Amino acid sequence: MNGVLPLYKERGMTSFDCIRRLRQLLHTKKIGHSGTLDPNVSGVLPICIGNATKLVPYLMESGKVYAGELLIGEATTTEDLDGEVVATKEVSSPISESQIQLAMSELTGNITQIPPMYSAVKVNGKRLYEYARAGETVERPQRQVTINKFVMTSNHYDVEQRQQRVRFEVHCSKGTYVRTLAVDLAKKLGYPGTMSSLTRLKSGGFELDQTLSLADVEEEVNNQTITNYIFPARFVLRNYPQVELTDQQWKLVQNGGWLKAKQLHHDEKELVLLYDDEAKAIYQKNGVNYKPATMISTK
Repeated sequence: MNGVLPLYKERGMTSFDCIRRLRQLLHTKKIGHSGTLDPNVSGVLPICIGNATKLVPYLMESGKVYAGELLIGEATTTEDLDGEVVATKEVSSPISESQIQLAMSELTGNITQIPPMYSAVKVNGKRLYEYARAGETVERPQRQVTINKFVMTSNHYDVEQRQQRVRFEVHCSKGTYVRTLAVDLAKKLGYPGTMSSLTRLKSGGFELDQTLSLADVEEEVNNQTITNYIFPARFVLRNYPQVELTDQQWKLVQNGGWLKAKQLHHDEKELVLLYDDEAKAIYQKNGVNYKPATMISTK
């Protein structure tokens, strides 16, 4: 079994919990995912099966879309509701939508983020959350990310709690910490904040309405129809230029051979090579030739 299964990850599970269960259901160990989702985050988790595990870096390059909620007036250790409250400040009067939109626009484009202490980023061979759990702090590396779109979808002021909740949608590059983006938005507005909800709507080119839950997968496996929901490599790589190989070219590719650009009639940086209508390899331009970048299958 080879291809990509767009899974709906439910809240309360780790991404590896999903992998472990799918290995049992699909009776294969060769499974990986593209883009970890925190346990309290739901949404699209593309699962690569068989030789499609080689596509993980390409899926990771794809932008992601999230829908979330920011709670303004309270901050936690983890930047989400899993952590302990470390700061509070009453929102004495509603923050205007124009103020929120202006702050969001200032966090759009190429921005610098510092990963939260409760994250899987490694520093000196240890993950940040390991330092955090031990009560230690270390200098965290900055990272550049791109926020293509950051907009408010709803806004509610709680008179009794003196807090404000802002629901938002964000389109961003890989490596973006949406928790941190939400907290930074609250800071720009002059308040502590925490991300109170998050769902990934799109990842790896797959959207929420294409996903199956683990319960759905189990049902389709029992009905022997699961292959209807596994997308081939060719579909996953549909945004790359694709070339159908001749028999002679395929023999060369099977052995890792280079191909002349003029024979492929292309000049793009990367090409997906097809044989018998299946994606077999990704080749990169090297002067007047194309050389192997990723071999998906030699069969």
